[in-house]
Amino acid sequence: MAFTDAEKTDVRRFCGYGLFGGGQPLPASGYRFSTQYGVLEYKLNTLGAAEEAVVRTTYLSNLALLETAIIGPSGVSSNLDTDQAAVWTHNKHEYRDRKSLFNGVRREFCAFLGITPGPGLGAGGLSIVV
Repeated sequence: MAFTDAEKTDVRRFCGYGLFGGGQPLPASGYRFSTQYGVLEYKLNTLGAAEEAVVRTTYLSNLALLETAIIGPSGVSSNLDTDQAAVWTHNKHEYRDRKSLFNGVRREFCAFLGITPGPGLGAGGLSIVV
């Protein structure tokens, strides 16, 4: 079964690629005309049924949960004001840790798809520009 537009949008977001858009884009500009973006779109349209199942059950569902844990109504943002309560002590690095986990799974997702992480995700690690 082919991916829905909503699923394709989530795959693009989680892989760090920009909006696809529905209108007529400017010629030879934007994400739609990069090689990596084209490879992603090709793969989304040609994955086998078993591969689509892995994308849906392993990656899309879990990445949505991890994203909600970061920015959702009951996510980390609801705990950022608590430093200590009784014997429980809040992890001061909770947001960073969750974001790191989320981005790590996103990179694993890109590796599963066989694509380079998009500009919104980056390569990770340290980059030195000379």
